[in-house]
Amino acid sequence: MGLSQEELNRGIDALAARDSNFARALGHAGYPPPRIRPPGYTTLLRTIVGQQVSVAAATSIWNKLEAAFGEGCPVEAIAAADFDALRACGLSGQKQSYAKSLAELIIAGELDVSALPADDEEAIALLTKVKGIGRWSAEIYLLFAEGRPDIWPAGDLAVQEAIGRIFQLGARPSEKQTRELGEVWRPYRGAAAIFSWHCYNMDVI
Repeated sequence: MGLSQEELNRGIDALAARDSNFARALGHAGYPPPRIRPPGYTTLLRTIVGQQVSVAAATSIWNKLEAAFGEGCPVEAIAAADFDALRACGLSGQKQSYAKSLAELIIAGELDVSALPADDEEAIALLTKVKGIGRWSAEIYLLFAEGRPDIWPAGDLAVQEAIGRIFQLGARPSEKQTRELGEVWRPYRGAAAIFSWHCYNMDVI
C-alpha cells in the first residue's frame, strides 16, 4: 500500500528541516493526505483504462468492464476477451492491446506484480515491459500502490510546476532539472512528490 499519513508527514518534516523552501511551503499548505491504491494487477489495469480520459469516463469504462468480465476484471478473462467485447466496454483499440499485453505478461509468468524487484529502477524496467505502461505510470504505481518512499516522478508536469513555485525558480523546470533537484531529497522523494501535487492543487505557493 502507499505511504501512510505518518510516513508522509515524517518525510515532509525531514525535507522541511533540510530546506527552508519546503519549510515555507509546508507553513502555507500543510500536510497532504496520503495517496493510496491497492497493489496488484487490477490497479495497473485501471491505470491503463484511465489514461487520457476524464475520471468520469474512466469510471464508466471500468464499470462496463466489470459488468462484462467480473469484479476486478480477472486476468484470464481479459486475456481471453475478443476485441469486440473490449471495444463494447469503451476501450480504444490501443488500450485493448495494452490490457491484453498486461494480462498476457502476467499469465506467461513474465510479470509477477506481487513480487516486483526491490530495486526501484529494476521494478520500473519490468513494469514498462507492459504496452501502455511508461515510466510515469510505473512510478505512480510504485508510489501509490507499493508505498516506495524514494520514487521521484520528475516527468510529471504538475510536480515540475509546483517545484518551480516552491523554489521560486521563475519558470517550470525541465524533467532533467527536476530530477537533478530531487537528488538531494533522497530517501524522501516520494513524500516530496506527493507534497508537490498538494501544493500545485492548493495554488498557495
